Amino acid sequence: MYPDSYQESLAKVAAKRAENAAAEPRRMTADEKDALLKEYHPDYREDQFEEIKIGPNKGEKAPHELVAMLQAHSRVHAGDVDLDKPQYDVDVLIIGAGGAGSSAAIEADEAGANVLMTTKLRIGDANTMMAEGGIQAADKENDSPQQHFLDAYGGGHFAAKKELVEKLVTEAPEDIQWLNDLGCEFDKDETGRMITTHGGGTSRKRMHACKDYSGAEIMRTLRDEVQNRKIPILEFTSAIELLKDEEGKAAGAVLVNMETLELTVVRAKTVILATGGAGRMHYQGFPTSNHYGATADGLVLAYRAGAKLLYQHTLQYHPTGAAYPDQIYGALVTEKVRSLGAKIVNKDGEIFVHPLETRDVEAAAIIRECKKGNGVETDHGCGVWLDAPIIDIKNGEGTIKKRIPAMYRMFEKRGIDISKEPILVYPTLHYQNGGVDINTDCETAVKDLFAAGEVTGGVHGTNRLMGNSLLDVIVFGRDAGKAAGARFKDVEIKGKLNLNHVDAFEDELKAAGVETDLVSPKLLSKYVDQKTLLQGPGIIQ
Repeated sequence: MYPDSYQESLAKVAAKRAENAAAEPRRMTADEKDALLKEYHPDYREDQFEEIKIGPNKGEKAPHELVAMLQAHSRVHAGDVDLDKPQYDVDVLIIGAGGAGSSAAIEADEAGANVLMTTKLRIGDANTMMAEGGIQAADKENDSPQQHFLDAYGGGHFAAKKELVEKLVTEAPEDIQWLNDLGCEFDKDETGRMITTHGGGTSRKRMHACKDYSGAEIMRTLRDEVQNRKIPILEFTSAIELLKDEEGKAAGAVLVNMETLELTVVRAKTVILATGGAGRMHYQGFPTSNHYGATADGLVLAYRAGAKLLYQHTLQYHPTGAAYPDQIYGALVTEKVRSLGAKIVNKDGEIFVHPLETRDVEAAAIIRECKKGNGVETDHGCGVWLDAPIIDIKNGEGTIKKRIPAMYRMFEKRGIDISKEPILVYPTLHYQNGGVDINTDCETAVKDLFAAGEVTGGVHGTNRLMGNSLLDVIVFGRDAGKAAGARFKDVEIKGKLNLNHVDAFEDELKAAGVETDLVSPKLLSKYVDQKTLLQGPGIIQ
């Protein structure tokens, strides 16, 4: 239940509910959006970024927290492990076992490759599992991949790599059908036709969903297929450094067991990075909707190996993270709540932004409203109301329980009935817009090193639309698996495996005068005292 201090505001929201349900808020102009973003969006806070001093992106800006990891020491050096005696020798090593990694594994296996997956936690413990609202695909009569392209490219501020956006939208319909054929339970009408809805920034209803368990259902489907194919998975085993051959090509990785700290060497003809995002870096102190494993590991590994990053300075702050109660602070309140009709209102029940502006604009508007003193004070700062009961007013009683049952249950457990009461929200760190630069075959600047999913940059520009992340992991996960599955047949690993790039990186650190005691990748964020953890020193930072 909400505390007494919120009751006056709740009464104002309830009093305006009928009026707000009928209202059609105005969309902002392009100039209004630009002005709002520059003044209030976290990506525009110059004091939160610094210059990268070494590596492929030297001279560019990135968040302080990411720069610290990019310019940290490696967790392993040549003398720490016997590289001449790999414990595994495979065709395709996939680092990460979420949506992108699992999709890649299925396609690489289909191509006849000997595949090994390794993951920090368990298969499916990833941001894919956390996604709720849906996955985009232009597969209806009034839609087209061209229209999807315009929405996605414009929503990303025209900064995306057009060739990647083209792949994303043109392969989307086929990939939705691929998931459906694998057994993914999409929402369908009585005729068996998939139900689609709007998302923020979309001009057509192309959001396919599995109620508001979309990511979990997609991940279930992929996990089942990986396991049915008997693809081997090393769980609770993180990659801490990439390996190269004597020609500088990616040729495997050094892994660490997260419980025993035992090191393992994997020799591989090709490597696919699918390590996901960075929300658990808690940039600028924001809460996050991300999985515990989302600590930018792939960015660090790729960067130290010589791969360039793209748009590493841009993050997505989902406008509606839970601001109350404390137990779910920062948890995602899916955009589907707004696509079904809920309105964003301030402490006086006044609508101050269209509910389906692009996520960066929506988040900036909420931050602005709080800074103007029109939000509701919380233990963590501030929040505004997402008036969910409007959904049942507009669509009929019971719509909330039917269409967004996960949201209903999450709040019901905390004594809040979102069919009768609004949800207190504030932006939460949700997505890594930038990442490792790839080409249309998902290959990085390092030969035989591929990447797919949230670890990559360029697909979404500097802002992502709802439903394009789940699509990203499927489209480019499959494409990476296909590319590596074709490449390995022609790969010959030259000479001995080595960590020469790690030594070269250390030399760069010294030459640039970078002094640090940190090691990377981060692996897990520290939320409790070190002495209370089971893991040994060095795993948690």
